[in-house]
Amino acid sequence: MGSSRLLGLRGFLRLAGCPGLEDPSLYTADLLDQVHFGGTGPFQIVRLVCPGRRRPARGWQDAICPEYSVSLVTRSPRFPRNLHQPPAIEEFPFSKADRCVLCGLCLPGCPTYIKTADENESPRGRIALMRALAHGELEVSARLEAHLDRCLACRACERVCPSLVEYGALIEAGRAMLASQPHRRTPARIIGNLALALLIEQPRNLGVLARLLRLYQRSGLQRLARASGIPALLRLVSRIDALPRLRPPEPWRSLYPAQGEARGQVALFIGCVSRIADVETLRSAIAVLNRLGYDVRVPPGQGCCGALHLHAGQRERAHALMRCNLSAFADAAGAGGDIPIVHAASGCGATLSEYRRHLPADPAADRFTGRLVDISRFIAESSWPQGLTLTALPRTVAVHEPCSQRNVLRDEKWPYTLLATIPGIRLVPLPDNAICCGGAGAYPLTQPALADVLAADKVTRLRALAADIVVSANIGCALHIAAGLARDGLSVEVLHPVTLLHRQLRPDPGLNAADRVR
Repeated sequence: MGSSRLLGLRGFLRLAGCPGLEDPSLYTADLLDQVHFGGTGPFQIVRLVCPGRRRPARGWQDAICPEYSVSLVTRSPRFPRNLHQPPAIEEFPFSKADRCVLCGLCLPGCPTYIKTADENESPRGRIALMRALAHGELEVSARLEAHLDRCLACRACERVCPSLVEYGALIEAGRAMLASQPHRRTPARIIGNLALALLIEQPRNLGVLARLLRLYQRSGLQRLARASGIPALLRLVSRIDALPRLRPPEPWRSLYPAQGEARGQVALFIGCVSRIADVETLRSAIAVLNRLGYDVRVPPGQGCCGALHLHAGQRERAHALMRCNLSAFADAAGAGGDIPIVHAASGCGATLSEYRRHLPADPAADRFTGRLVDISRFIAESSWPQGLTLTALPRTVAVHEPCSQRNVLRDEKWPYTLLATIPGIRLVPLPDNAICCGGAGAYPLTQPALADVLAADKVTRLRALAADIVVSANIGCALHIAAGLARDGLSVEVLHPVTLLHRQLRPDPGLNAADRVR
């Protein structure tokens, strides 16, 4: 972030590390937002994009996209002439909305309707609101926005809908309509836009954030924040405390070679938040795949799947991130054919699986989607080398089924299949798995009250089960449930199924400690 009023646009671009790209005429500029701070302004949140120019090579994590982009906050009007305002209301998919026959079968599975008994908080109610907004029969209001924002996009309604309404596509279109309106200038949205532009889209900045969070966890700042008594700070601390103890940042290698006889190779999707908050799961996935005889490639140009941008109504930025991933994994395919792409977070996997819907004109999206496979399924369907065995685990393990896994990917059976190979384990489904836990993307940050109520329901079920361990295939759900358990004083570990499997793998006696995936 910088100010071109102080530096000049050329100076800012030079400071941002754009060798040879300091000329503003090379860029197009998107006005993301316009805000006032403390009566001053207006300030503009701007993304500058240099099409066709790669980010300067300062390590592979900076090569997120085949276009150079940088975001800044400025008061200067001196931008390229092609700066454009946010788009008008997009065309709404009325044909999809018209499939809804208002039967109400979606109501018993909708978390927000269950908690409020408000028809506007139901899938059919929100479809009616979005249709009216698109027709111009409703004006955008805070009340309308609240009804659409409170949707978890869990898509439980799709699972039971006899008319096969594509509710996921509808809520994305509705949020895109709202995001196109220039009056949406609340502090929360401003902060959200900045976080997406400066953190989620910039893996380098995420690494800096990880270092700061690690310092916070290991210093006295955590205790001071808890003792402050400031409500807003305590809410933020409760979210940060849900994070696992962060490891020192380590660069991801582009190739992790197989151990023993090589049987093939796979590409691993590591996303954005997972690479700092779910490192144990990713390392476990690599270790297990290596033990099965697979080379694991981690394409350097990959980034966020686009889900958080879709939730925020930023379709164009989401599609740009999708194209970056298509390019990154096409390069990985070129190294070894159309190798499988495994993902270890069902929330990311659900978005990745719908790239062909978002980019229907791009044939690469269809090829990409055809290569996707959930990590639990891939391991469960693989034949194991002789001598690869698991130690017994005589514990009760509750299986949480993320909404993205149940309602979009429809592959919730695979964690059960995978973990059933562990001797002595007792697997039990978490009751009411069909109801969302509240950990939907940024929902715990944007709708904390309702998110905490939904998490408390899961904690109540877990207390009744007396489970020793909880497994969940989605990082957002795992963090949210872990936070709920901590608030309730329950000491129950929350893990990814593959992490639990990796812990039960007997060590390879022929493997040096230095060769193991850390």
